[in-house]
Amino acid sequence: MCLFCRLIIITSCVIFTLNSYAQNDSEYYYRNAVFNEKIKSVQAYREGFELSHPVYELGSNANLIFKFDDLDGETKNYYYTIIHCDANWNESYIMQDEYLDGFFDNPVDDYAPSFNTTMSYVNYMIRIPNDKVKIKLSGNYALVVYEGQDRQNVVFTRRFQVLDPKVGVTARVKKATFDPFQGDNQEVDFSVQHPNMQIDDPMSEVKVVVMKNRRWDDAITNLKPRFIRDGELDYNYDQGNVFPGGNEYRYFDIRTRRYNGENVQSTSFHRPYYHVTLIPDEVRANQKYVKFKEMDGNYVVESQDRVQDYNTECDYFFVHFTLRMDAQLVGGSVHVMGALTDRNINKSNEMTWNYDAAAYELTLLLKQGYYNYQYVYVPQGSSKPDATVIEGSHYETENEFEIFVYYKGISGRYYQLVGYQQVKTDF
Repeated sequence: MCLFCRLIIITSCVIFTLNSYAQNDSEYYYRNAVFNEKIKSVQAYREGFELSHPVYELGSNANLIFKFDDLDGETKNYYYTIIHCDANWNESYIMQDEYLDGFFDNPVDDYAPSFNTTMSYVNYMIRIPNDKVKIKLSGNYALVVYEGQDRQNVVFTRRFQVLDPKVGVTARVKKATFDPFQGDNQEVDFSVQHPNMQIDDPMSEVKVVVMKNRRWDDAITNLKPRFIRDGELDYNYDQGNVFPGGNEYRYFDIRTRRYNGENVQSTSFHRPYYHVTLIPDEVRANQKYVKFKEMDGNYVVESQDRVQDYNTECDYFFVHFTLRMDAQLVGGSVHVMGALTDRNINKSNEMTWNYDAAAYELTLLLKQGYYNYQYVYVPQGSSKPDATVIEGSHYETENEFEIFVYYKGISGRYYQLVGYQQVKTDF
């Protein structure tokens, strides 16, 4: 590439990208990430449905809720802005006044201090849309929260989506058609109906994303329609739309300090904080499948103690995880993963091998609630976690799949989100 071309690209990035927020992985993109260790329990969902994916339908009366705690315990001046992204979560090449109606930067002015908790914190809440800012276009969005009107001082970023439903999506999940080896994979077949929307070139104008249990790291993003019919795009593949079935998420209940919840071995108070030790876990890779209901990796903040407001009266506990193994896994690391870790892998959720106990161990600071989690293995040099090494994989596993349909016409300047569907396995 010539020097002039490089300068043009760099200049474009400076103009259109808030690159202090972006994560560099061959190009800028936004992800769910926390950049300040004092920020905990970041949640995003449709108001009234705490386990929902943060998808807002354009023009509806519903709100998206974003919550977080600051464990410094002192009130701070946090601000937020909203960034429109393309289908790959890079910032779109459109200006903020094209997709936002109102102010581009707004204070987080809904907050309250914790009450009657051993660990002091301040709980903050953002509702979108609100009387200061509304969203005009569909697509992928990133909420960027920063401190003290300093856009360089970002504390966290959170993905959400705005839907303008112009197409229909029908889907089903079945045991994989082409699975000659272990028979533990699941296939997601779907079609997109667009009788009232003109699509001139489906191969280039339509992009679909299929995601399992809200894990963007292993979402399928490269599918093209297998058949193109009048008003319908068919994605009934045998191989390209296949996911490992995986296993049901493990779970634990820390909604009370008064007794041990499910899968909790002990709850103790070591001044000045509470500590929860979970029942030691075992590897499940070679065990038979056991069906039970769980939350597909999510969590809820709740308390069974006498409290009135979960946001400010739920306490924080140091939660101790133990994974017993015959020997340490070489060539990689083991992590605890789920919504409790933003479904990311990093040093904060990497487990430590205890030679004396013959077990992996980790301590996480978590707010009172009900949690799902899994153990994942990450090969050295890789950034992609593999849950099947420790958890095993079964085609019968209940999973939640989401299908996102994006459209960008030949002359279009941004990706619209025109279709969305959730589907669960039902074997």
